[in-house]
Amino acid sequence: PLPASVQWEVLDKAATSLMQLYAELIRQAGQGKVLYNDDTTMKILELSKEASLGKGSGRSGNFTSGIVSTFDDKQVAVFLTGQNHAGENLDRLLEQREEILGIPIQMCDGLPASASVSFDTIVSNCLAHARRKYVDCANSFPEECEYVLKALKIVYENDAHTQAKKMSDEGRLAYHNAHSKKLMSDLKKWLEKQFREKLVEPNSSLGEAIQYMKKRWKKLTQFLRIPGAPLDNNICERALKKAILHRKNSLFYKTTRGALVGDLFMSFIHTAELAKANPFDYLITVLGNIKEAKQSPENWMPWNYKEATESVEATKISQ
Repeated sequence: PLPASVQWEVLDKAATSLMQLYAELIRQAGQGKVLYNDDTTMKILELSKEASLGKGSGRSGNFTSGIVSTFDDKQVAVFLTGQNHAGENLDRLLEQREEILGIPIQMCDGLPASASVSFDTIVSNCLAHARRKYVDCANSFPEECEYVLKALKIVYENDAHTQAKKMSDEGRLAYHNAHSKKLMSDLKKWLEKQFREKLVEPNSSLGEAIQYMKKRWKKLTQFLRIPGAPLDNNICERALKKAILHRKNSLFYKTTRGALVGDLFMSFIHTAELAKANPFDYLITVLGNIKEAKQSPENWMPWNYKEATESVEATKISQ
């Protein structure tokens, strides 16, 4: 066992060496086809103290934003902790995006804080968030909620089928239009009927669920129009569980430097897991070849570091 202070010194030293690779990971994440983002609350004592003294940015809240960027062949997870919301942190990635890639798809919840502030994105809202509202009021409105949940169940089954068959984005879009479009069209008509014929009290839990869905209908159904648009934000919510678990265990970060170090290691660890690589092996290997990694950080990411390692070993043998 090591004292906490010694553990911190070891991690801080390693993080300093890995900062250039972390910057490259953030840059790579900005190039994704679909970017999922969300927030969870976090506490940084240094910023909380500044806020109590009326110093700093004037914001009192602290957050950890989780951003998962997906490509055709890989997924990248980035964590960013501070006083910015998920949408503002997403801009940090998008400002490094290559123009040739065009406008990305963004998957998020319906909160304004999740939207990009400075860049255009094709916004999709999370269908699972909308579904959850009907689950929550199912005991009070069993028949109405059953209708909605059954329709969404079939849509998710259709999406699972496209994944099992490994369809292209265009093939998936065509399949949903053939098998999910009418379901969603009928559901929209049902939602409108509830208010038009005054079958549901607007201020009830069911009424609020219906209003939530109606207000965001276009963004909730992008998967019927945009190739590659996902149904929900579950991949990002799973990623944020790492930050939530850290919050439960340690309660807070002491300083912004500590938050940065935590973000760095969480980003590399979860990206390695998404790449089906061993996070410990990845970090040890990169730190053991840190000189080469700093020279070409793009070759030492969790999904391609083994090829870079083999190249370094081959060079050493030849010498």
